[in-house]
Amino acid sequence: MKSKYKLPQDGGLITAGVPSDIICRYEKVPTQVFPDEYDGVLYVADKIVEAIKAHEALHPDRLFVLGLATGRTPLGLYSELAARYKRGEVSFRHVEAYTLDEFYPISPGHHQSRSYRLHEDFINEVDIDPRNVHIPDGTIPAESVSEYCRHYGHEAKTKMDLMIMGVGEQGQLGFNEPGSYAKSKTRLVQLSYHSVKSQMKFFSSVKEVPKMAITMGIDTIMCAKRIILMAWGEDKATVVKQIVEGEVSENVPASILQEHPDIEVVVDEFAAGELARIQTPWLVGPCDWTRKLIRKAVIWLSDTVQKPILKLTLQDYLQHSLIEMLDKLGKSFDLVNIEVFNDLQHTISGWPGGKPNADDSTRPVSSKPYPKRVLIFSPHPDDDVISMGGTFCRLIEQKHDVHVAYETSGNVAVYDDVVIQNLDTAREIGLGDRVEEIRNLIQNKVEGQPEPRELLNIKGAIRRAEARAADRSIGLNDRTNVHFLNLPFYESGTIKKGELGERDINIVVELLRTIKPHQIYAAGDLSDPHGTHRVCIEAVLGAMEVVKDDDWAKECHIWLYRGAWQEWELGMIDMAVPLSPDELVKKRHAIFRHLSQKDIVPFPGEDQREFWQRAEERTQHTAKHFDQLGLPEYQAIEVFVRMK
Repeated sequence: MKSKYKLPQDGGLITAGVPSDIICRYEKVPTQVFPDEYDGVLYVADKIVEAIKAHEALHPDRLFVLGLATGRTPLGLYSELAARYKRGEVSFRHVEAYTLDEFYPISPGHHQSRSYRLHEDFINEVDIDPRNVHIPDGTIPAESVSEYCRHYGHEAKTKMDLMIMGVGEQGQLGFNEPGSYAKSKTRLVQLSYHSVKSQMKFFSSVKEVPKMAITMGIDTIMCAKRIILMAWGEDKATVVKQIVEGEVSENVPASILQEHPDIEVVVDEFAAGELARIQTPWLVGPCDWTRKLIRKAVIWLSDTVQKPILKLTLQDYLQHSLIEMLDKLGKSFDLVNIEVFNDLQHTISGWPGGKPNADDSTRPVSSKPYPKRVLIFSPHPDDDVISMGGTFCRLIEQKHDVHVAYETSGNVAVYDDVVIQNLDTAREIGLGDRVEEIRNLIQNKVEGQPEPRELLNIKGAIRRAEARAADRSIGLNDRTNVHFLNLPFYESGTIKKGELGERDINIVVELLRTIKPHQIYAAGDLSDPHGTHRVCIEAVLGAMEVVKDDDWAKECHIWLYRGAWQEWELGMIDMAVPLSPDELVKKRHAIFRHLSQKDIVPFPGEDQREFWQRAEERTQHTAKHFDQLGLPEYQAIEVFVRMK
């Protein structure tokens, strides 16, 4: 499905008529940047289909050997290839496949094994001969695994025509961890702390995550005749920059791909976000100098020279390649300083719903109508208070008609012992005794299989009760203004979720047409295109597409907040809501109501801070950045981007 979620494009590098050598001047690997994952997937699918057909024409007596990645990155690609097969556009009868890795030990029938997932997502959907599919065997006895790996690696490296890959956040290729040698062979490896942590989202608990894996070595991968590396989402932006623009280093294994003679990197705009052509386009070539790009460049300059905006000098602009901007604008540096300072200052508002009876010509939100109907969409039952709890409080205190919609149940994030504790409390106060019944249900769970629906229902009920408690704590009527949507895509019973469908969108449409909001707040996640936050924003935008001709929708504005751990760059924000120390404490206490998510360290060595601590640090860092730029100093600031 083509993504509806795109951030507003506002200026940037001018590419029309500009030689590619200028656009890619900092890039050491051929890199294709697409607006979103969907467009990138179409490009890679075209390349694969072309390669298969060209091979069949030249070598009808030899199978085309395709190296396949596992994990989340290729999901969209596999869906597209399966669709093309079903439309009769390509056949895989003459394709042989070698996959990159597999957990160890693990059975092929385990729902989170690489083998199971690859068959579910791709192999079972096309006409490839199962005998031609080679996946590392996670059941090989320990005494035989070294010889098995040698054989698997030899077969793969001598045959592969095209290798399709993703990359880990630390530059992992398969399970080749940072520090892996360029000449490393296919082998059994111990998974690093970071890799085990990153795999937790696919398993029910850390105990279930295998601690070892069989992986193709870097030497095996480099023997492929051709490599296409894909990356989607903001969480891959740092490593994409290291691969494309950085130095070759074994600490970033994927950077070694720079030395391959036929390598191509394919990314979406989010994953390309730290490349020079996007992050600092003024260092690359001529730019379209819009208001926000000017602001972004001046903030970058201020941060680089460590001066407030109003203290920047002409010499600062000259020494940091921004004289072209001044020439293009026909303005002096001091006038640009003042304009950017004022522009940024006008984003600051203590009235996120608009200040009644006030001049709103420079305010981010209009004063009318007042009060406004406001609908906050929260992907999980705690994202609202974690990410925009202070603004939530302000909207209620300023007498707007505020509603919150929890899009998913969040049931898989509740540990079994929390269920027992809640049931034990009910028993102790005489409200019923189901402790032993549910304890037996938990003990009889089968590892790798979906959780019992009855258990998930209890976990969902716990999350709903916590959300209502948080809403009550900030003054929201939890009987009339709190909505639990339980979108069907999430209710798979496993870590892997379903696809967004018409049922999901219709549920959101019904709520929108009931409330008819003037303002919508939604989580604007830029990371994993298949993650819950991204699916939830797609549901909201899909629903808005349905209702766009409704009278109320024409006057409705969408504001995007970020998830718990990242924040919008100040260069792109449209509204900044300052919080006082007391408001920060009120937000903290609302977060505390989510007891099932509190005081839990998901993995040994994980950042020991709790949600409220991370959320406060994020908003305080934003306030500090405003202060460093010369703006007023606040305790904390929550920031938003308006979706046009």
